[in-house]
Amino acid sequence: MEFTMIETGWLSILPPLIAIALALITKEVYSSLFIGLFSGMLIYSFAGGGNLISAVATTFDMMFSKISDNAYMIIFLALLWAVVVLVSRSGGSEAYGRWAQKRLKSKRSAAFATSLLGVLIFIDDGFNCLTVGTVMRPITDRLRISREKLAYIIDATAAPVCIIAPVSSWAVAVASEVSETGGFHIFLSTIPYNLYALLTIVMVFFLCATGLDFGPMKRAERLAAEQANIEEAAAESANSKGRVIDLVLPILVLIVCAILGMAYVGGFFQGVSFSEAIGVNPTAGLTLGAFAGLVTAFALYIPRKLMTPKAFMENIVSGISNIVPPMLILILSWSLGGVCRQLIGTGEFISGFVTRTNLPLGLLPFLIFVVAALMSFSMGTSWGTFGMLIPIVTMICTPANAQALLIPTLGATLAGSVYGDHCSPISDTTILASTGASCQHIRHVETQLPYATLVAAVCALGYLISGFTLTPWIALPVCAVLIALVLLVLNRFDGKLFRRVKG
Repeated sequence: MEFTMIETGWLSILPPLIAIALALITKEVYSSLFIGLFSGMLIYSFAGGGNLISAVATTFDMMFSKISDNAYMIIFLALLWAVVVLVSRSGGSEAYGRWAQKRLKSKRSAAFATSLLGVLIFIDDGFNCLTVGTVMRPITDRLRISREKLAYIIDATAAPVCIIAPVSSWAVAVASEVSETGGFHIFLSTIPYNLYALLTIVMVFFLCATGLDFGPMKRAERLAAEQANIEEAAAESANSKGRVIDLVLPILVLIVCAILGMAYVGGFFQGVSFSEAIGVNPTAGLTLGAFAGLVTAFALYIPRKLMTPKAFMENIVSGISNIVPPMLILILSWSLGGVCRQLIGTGEFISGFVTRTNLPLGLLPFLIFVVAALMSFSMGTSWGTFGMLIPIVTMICTPANAQALLIPTLGATLAGSVYGDHCSPISDTTILASTGASCQHIRHVETQLPYATLVAAVCALGYLISGFTLTPWIALPVCAVLIALVLLVLNRFDGKLFRRVKG
């Protein structure tokens, strides 16, 4: 579908500003994105001599165009969530929990096993939270690890892992947002610059190894260790016929076939190099992998009567229905970005403004990280946050003198977006982590917030370094060492410090 751009000057920045302001005020993303989208169409329509009816028609033309452009991604997400629901209901998670319970004998080993399982289940954050919680909660209860600590480990290995995993719903969502500037290759390039995700994972394993807790988490751990009896969660499927392979094999097949599928679609088997092939149409390849995972689940579950054919199909439908809310966010953000880039000239206006203000370009990653972190924490959604900010970032970094900052700034955008998804009280991932750990939601929020904010504060410094050096390899080790030092200090002086703050 062809669209003609009209230069609208300062009016071109109103649609994204309206969407962001409404989202922060109302804490509701769907209507905020739609109103921002429609305001852009009103500007475009009236500037071109149209009317209200043409604005409405063009709004849905843009949505239709973006859905068509991203049809493979929609199919992939639907199939992926179908596999997620099937695997979670097969009994494989409970079987893994029974297997692990016989082998984990110490708090440290249980904490490491929980973290490792969280990293390995990188397909989707919601699936991660509920699966890891269900599997590990009986084990961590028995070894006197607090529910708050379990919830933190679950949460810290959910969104932060998914946002840097190439085969995940998050990767495809991000790649779709930057499809006009490089798509999947751009996403892969942002991974080293996603300081928050990488350092959160480092911090989780460091805490598991050292036990250097502080603040509310330290007190929760002390209380769990002193309790004579900890309520152990009842196994939800104690008599399940599920086995560990029912959890592992469908996901493993999905990952392997997704990689092979990307290579196949891109022409790797016809002589194209692997690095080029996986970037040709990655969502088509991922879709093949998700379908292979679905077929594997069918072959595993139906012959052994883990579920009937009717239940199998009902679980597929249930999985597809789960992806509707985030998919709506994506469609609206794609459309808003399309209005700004293709119709009203937002990119040209912002680029010209940035050039005229002589802002030190090295500050961009730092500034965008802070804005994204505040937005995502306020709204409780990372997808909504990067859906609004990525179009703006790509426009800012369009001029030749700013192109080198595109990857660092996109990395900062994703990192700030994940911060809110990780620790905001209204984030679905935070809620699911509380649910998976059977921890009181407010206790989970107040115990993990100091940890997440510590990493975010160090990351802000890291983006100042990355913005001016244009490499993540200086900021990453500096930030990792700084986090370790701060944890040592806070753990040692925890009592005095937090008593003084409370007083």
